[in-house]
Amino acid sequence: MARKRASEPTTITTTKEAIVTSDKETKPPPPPPRETSNDQPIAPPKKGFIFKLSLLLIGPYFHLLLFHYQIQHDLIKPILINAGLSLAGFFLTVKLIPVASKYVLKRNLFGYDINKKGTPQGTVKVPESLGIVVAVVFMVLTIVFQFLNFAPDSNWLVEYNAALASICFMTLLGFIDDVLDVPWRVKLLLPSIAALPLLMAYAGHTTIIIPKPLVPYIGLKVLDLGFIYKIYMWFLAIFCTNCINIHAGINGLEAGQTVVIASAILIHNIMQIGASADPEYQQAHAFSVYLVQPLLATSLALLSYNWYPSSVFVGDTYTYFAGMTMAVVGILGHFRFDPQTGLLTGTNDGTLVNFYLRMFGRKTENSLCVHLLLVQVIYLFVKFYLSPFTCALWGRGFLPRRGFGLHYPMLLTILGPGSAAGPKQEFQAS
Repeated sequence: MARKRASEPTTITTTKEAIVTSDKETKPPPPPPRETSNDQPIAPPKKGFIFKLSLLLIGPYFHLLLFHYQIQHDLIKPILINAGLSLAGFFLTVKLIPVASKYVLKRNLFGYDINKKGTPQGTVKVPESLGIVVAVVFMVLTIVFQFLNFAPDSNWLVEYNAALASICFMTLLGFIDDVLDVPWRVKLLLPSIAALPLLMAYAGHTTIIIPKPLVPYIGLKVLDLGFIYKIYMWFLAIFCTNCINIHAGINGLEAGQTVVIASAILIHNIMQIGASADPEYQQAHAFSVYLVQPLLATSLALLSYNWYPSSVFVGDTYTYFAGMTMAVVGILGHFRFDPQTGLLTGTNDGTLVNFYLRMFGRKTENSLCVHLLLVQVIYLFVKFYLSPFTCALWGRGFLPRRGFGLHYPMLLTILGPGSAAGPKQEFQAS
């Protein structure tokens, strides 16, 4: 009797489950899930901002190139061809970045904006390693330009190919770093490997020009470093490649500083071409222009997506690529975010970004990036244009020979090379 009673509820329960199952089968299927913000296309490029920035930075360069200096037709023609290819590269990069973003997201190459933690933007998956698009377009542009400009027996062709090999090698290592997350002690060694093709192919001068205020103390105007010069270039490549990667961490800073530095290099090269009558010296600076114009154009395209608020991240691929490109041209963070105020606060981390925040107070991410880029603009202006004037005043006795008068030109000498010309250019520490 007990078993029977036990069996009766079982029969009833089974019947109810069958009825529920039958009802579910007769209901219409549920609607598909809505598209989340992570699946939507990335934000459109900030074309208005890039147009204004281009007029501000590139306008003076083209004024010097086309109107201020009387540059020979044989020299200005390849520069304009290169500029046309660079413009095409800008639009190509703008079109390819959204396409590449979908693929990197499918491969889980994304990151979260830690400086927007606590806000809805901090939960969005941001595509990572979009510097690979810039690097690929840059390589295509430079190879096409090589076909259009350099003859098979050109003396510059070997060094041009060596420069492209170093840039391509560094791009590959940067992308590996993005995928494998290489530790810092290994990151410092990667540029030393990528710089080997350039160092082995270098056949230019090994002399440096001593700054005029230091000539009485050294006794020489020109110093031949010999093999030590290649060691210097090796360290320069390591420094330039890592400096872009270290001075990073906020929206637009990596691509923005590359744009600012590249614009200053272009202006400096044109001024040197216009002021010199030496064909080899002019060609050395033109060699620099051939590489910097595509870098500037493709970096502007990336900046249109990476400027605050960033819809893509550049990744170590771009920082290593841009740093090695500028090293080639020169030779030839953690924050605390307050979601209530939207301000970044500097930590005790030893980076320049945190140092600036500690010195000048909390700032929004966009304002901080603009301030840091303005600091670079001021430094580049002082470096390229005011340092020779200051050294001249110091040498004539208008500035004291102790304290600032001595330390200022020495500081500029330590901070960076005085010329950003091609591989046959003598290094001038001004």
